[in-house]
Amino acid sequence: MRNATFVGVSLVLASLCARASGQEIQPRSILKGHTSSVYCVAVAPDGKTLASGSRDGVVICWDVREARPKWTIQAHADNGNGYTQVLSVAFSPDGKTLASGGWDQTVKLWDAVTGKELLIFKGHTSPVHGLAFSPDGKRLATAGGTGSKNPGEVKLWDAVTAKELLTFEGHTGEVWSVAFSPDGKRLATASEDKTVKLWDVDSGQVILTMNGHTHAVFSVAFSPDGKLLASASNDRTVKLWDTARGQVILPLNGHTSPVYSVAFSPDGKRLASASLDKTVKLWDAANGQQIMTLNGHTDGVWRVAFSPDGKRLASASWDNTTKLWDAASGNEVLTLRHAIQSRAFSPSSLRQSVTFSPDGKRLAGAGFDDTIIIWDASKSMKELEKK
Repeated sequence: MRNATFVGVSLVLASLCARASGQEIQPRSILKGHTSSVYCVAVAPDGKTLASGSRDGVVICWDVREARPKWTIQAHADNGNGYTQVLSVAFSPDGKTLASGGWDQTVKLWDAVTGKELLIFKGHTSPVHGLAFSPDGKRLATAGGTGSKNPGEVKLWDAVTAKELLTFEGHTGEVWSVAFSPDGKRLATASEDKTVKLWDVDSGQVILTMNGHTHAVFSVAFSPDGKLLASASNDRTVKLWDTARGQVILPLNGHTSPVYSVAFSPDGKRLASASLDKTVKLWDAANGQQIMTLNGHTDGVWRVAFSPDGKRLASASWDNTTKLWDAASGNEVLTLRHAIQSRAFSPSSLRQSVTFSPDGKRLAGAGFDDTIIIWDASKSMKELEKK
């Protein structure tokens, strides 16, 4: 991936941009913006604005309704290591600010309306792979690391002043994923060191270290009630942990290749996992039983996301497609095809590649063909075929 050549970046905005029942539906408009592949996307809480970050270090904030950029900024630059990638973007809970994390070892906070740089968070000594706002928006957690030189960097910041509040010490490998518990009191991290850790965000102390995976852990997700934590690993397994005791409640075995992403349904009853084995699996979160396997991708799947109502499931794959599934039947609803196939260089560039708008009506998918495509996720195949 690092040696790949990228050309012709654009953002494709369309209410119908997919293949429904074998029929190709053309995009309604194409917006040019980035000059390199798009690594991350985020939708603002009101669903009207979308942010994208790319390999070229640029962040663009888009007006979804008017299909135009609100602002474009060179957010992250080469700090001497030859890389400028924007690895993560996230809106604050109130949607007023946007945070971006980059390969240049910095995190920046932007005014979501004007694009004005508000704050720079300095303190990391390695690329920032992940970031997350606390539920109240007052704090920002960031994670990174590069090999043995700068392993396991996790920091907590005041999101208003950029003051470093805490450094969480304990991981011995890169931290790929960070997530706040629903009540904002705990922080979960997933690391290359094969562990998942649960931290107290007030003291910075490790509450629990969850051992059980035999290879790197790429993703963590809390259940809506915060009682369970799911983890996805390079060891081909998904594990469900009791967040009170730190013990594995259910090992979910069934994937035959590394698992990159996990997501709980909004009601917490189901768990979805995405794997390099080309499948998406749905699990019963109460008993660990496999509900169904979604087949259709022709290459590894790196990301899954439930719609806010839990009725749809989206998956993004290295086969250069994003698929939309009926979460009850497992039927494929839509397939969106990107133009160029390419491999991502690290787990951090896979995390935010597909996301629903808060109302569930739109789905945004970022492709390594340098495009983001937005289409109507509420339409059925029959409705699309009538267009």
